[in-house]
Amino acid sequence: MSTLLGAKQPVLPYSMKHVHHYDNAKFRPRSFFQMVTQALVKSSIRRDCARCSTGKILVLLMFSGLAYLMFTHTSPVPSKSDELMHSSFRKYEDKKLIAGFKGFWRRPPRIPPRLTPDEKVNHNTSIFDSEKLNEKAKWEGRQNKVKEAFIHAWSGYSKYAMGYDELMPLSQRGTDGLGGLGATVVDALDTAMIMGANDIVLEAGTWIEKNLLERITAKGQVNLFETTIRVLGGLLSAYHLSGGEKGTDIIKFEGPKPTVYLEIAKDLADRLLVAFTASPTSIPFSDVVLRDRTAHPAPGGVSSTSEVSTVQLEFNYLSTVLNDSKYGLEAMKVLEHMRSLPTVQGLVPIYISPHSGEFIGQNIRLGSRGDSYYEYLLKVWLQHGTSQDSNFQYLHKMYEEAMKGVRSLLVRKSIPKGLVFVGELPSGSEDDFSPKMDHLGLSLLVLLKDLPKNRR
Repeated sequence: MSTLLGAKQPVLPYSMKHVHHYDNAKFRPRSFFQMVTQALVKSSIRRDCARCSTGKILVLLMFSGLAYLMFTHTSPVPSKSDELMHSSFRKYEDKKLIAGFKGFWRRPPRIPPRLTPDEKVNHNTSIFDSEKLNEKAKWEGRQNKVKEAFIHAWSGYSKYAMGYDELMPLSQRGTDGLGGLGATVVDALDTAMIMGANDIVLEAGTWIEKNLLERITAKGQVNLFETTIRVLGGLLSAYHLSGGEKGTDIIKFEGPKPTVYLEIAKDLADRLLVAFTASPTSIPFSDVVLRDRTAHPAPGGVSSTSEVSTVQLEFNYLSTVLNDSKYGLEAMKVLEHMRSLPTVQGLVPIYISPHSGEFIGQNIRLGSRGDSYYEYLLKVWLQHGTSQDSNFQYLHKMYEEAMKGVRSLLVRKSIPKGLVFVGELPSGSEDDFSPKMDHLGLSLLVLLKDLPKNRR
């Protein structure tokens, strides 16, 4: 024991200057990689694997694979389909990135998920819905502008001419040019209802309830056509829009009950009906004296073709809601009679005699005194139903024949710009064509489709 303790021990160097004669791995400078590999070699795994050649081969393969992954790893390249679907992403460079562990652990770029067919439909639908909302907002803005214009016009009439037929805006006073029944009040009521201008509905409805029946009883001469389309038509429209057809007194708007409008309309129609019954033919007289319940022809003894054929909708509807056929029967005699009269390719002159029941003159046009005749052929047919076995199918045939005549005889193109217009036949002959176009004829242009090539 003493011999062992007393034996001289080797002296270890304590500084780098002693290292050149003494090779000790403890003091040799080593890199981090050398330290890791040396630790692995000294481990139990190294001792176990080193005992056989297979272990050595496995260790060698492990280090070779690790080195290959570190120095040859390449970032992923997107497929062609990905490039097409995600064109907004930058193209990947097809180069090898040698970045050691940094490159090895590099995350692939995030790519938006592919949309299923259902998801694509939903996505496209959302875009379409957005466009519809924008379109709806645009039209609602236009509607509001029209409503503002209507309210502005009514405010001027209400302030300066309430109860008169018309407002004269420059002199700011009212005038009775249509018989003195307050035509503007009644004619504007249904428009106010449609627009939801409730204040105007209340004001107009209240005036009608308090004043109109008294005026009908006391007033003198009125025109059958103007009074029918403005006053009678306005009352019946107000009755319909306020829910009167449902047989109840449910009030949708403030003001009179629906039955008030209907009762006044019936009284007025009974007085106007004399224009039909007093005439010796199916063509009514043009003027009625309301307080006397009498009728007479206009000066010159003739009636306008458009006027006598443009009162049927109102009288037919009144017969329906009152369950009394006399109003519609008298009005429909006019069109039934006109069915038997000669025409020029369905076109008719603008005057007709209540005494003879025949057309007067040969002037054919779609303007004043002729325009609404063609319009009501279609509207009355639609009002009575469109079935082929209907007793009113003749109206549609008359309309179709007339539109062919318009295309053939009245439609022209201007020279040199080729603008389409509808002219007139003052003498009823195509040789006497007049290029004058009345503004009232514009309403029929929307009905003219597929113009013949020789008229384009």
